[in-house]
Amino acid sequence: MHGRAVALGAGTVLNALSTGTGSAFAIDAETTASVDLDDSGAVESEVAEDPEADTRLIERCVERAIETYGDGSGDVSGGTVRTESDVPMAAGLKSSSAAANATVLATADALGADPDPIEACRLGVEAARDVGVTVTGAFDDASASMLGGVTVTDNDADELLARDEVDWEVLVWTPAERAYTADADVERCANVAPMAELVADLALDGRYADAMTVNGLAFSAALGFSPDPAVEAMPHVAGVSLSGTGPSVVAVGDADGLDAVQDRWDRRSGRTWRTTTRNDGARLV
Repeated sequence: MHGRAVALGAGTVLNALSTGTGSAFAIDAETTASVDLDDSGAVESEVAEDPEADTRLIERCVERAIETYGDGSGDVSGGTVRTESDVPMAAGLKSSSAAANATVLATADALGADPDPIEACRLGVEAARDVGVTVTGAFDDASASMLGGVTVTDNDADELLARDEVDWEVLVWTPAERAYTADADVERCANVAPMAELVADLALDGRYADAMTVNGLAFSAALGFSPDPAVEAMPHVAGVSLSGTGPSVVAVGDADGLDAVQDRWDRRSGRTWRTTTRNDGARLV
């Protein structure tokens, strides 16, 4: 009983830590999960890029998917899961959401199920809450990863408020440091709630790039990151934001504008890389 699926990384339009409303957009960076199921009663796991990585999330996704999509006979009670990813871990680019989505879909595939994408997405969000790797549940990140395009969500209710397609070139700067969502200072993020409400209004009005820039300034301040990379980018791009709880900064726009920003960001330590938005979402492979 084998299944294999791919889900996407994403960038932030609105961080949901302040108000529970969030927004994210899918990028062309993929995580692949391969799942083999058996009757062992236990789930073993491996993250190809980091043998020491915390694997509780993908293991719990397999368990949740077996509970949801299995026939309840007990004939399938465990298995193995392995993920491989282009999405940097703990960099604000939704690596956990991509891994969860890919794992849930791969497990469903192994069971011969054809789940509704939103329901599969919610299953991964529930698994993330179960193991404590998220503060908000990250339904915004998970929905963008699963559906593609840009999504706006109510993370308290795990409800999709809006989805749209976007066609942007994307520039990402990822410094060497790492930031874990579960460690974010929620109290400081609550202080910027009025700005987050403005960002939500902009996003729901379809002004996603403007929303990104306001979000980036507010949450860089709240989470203790320098706004300098974003300020450097603003004259040249449609939108720029700290992604997630950092440390990556993501800019969107046209190729010429991003070229100008890349010249500046390449002088910073860390990795600067180009990609594009994706509107097609997760899939079986």
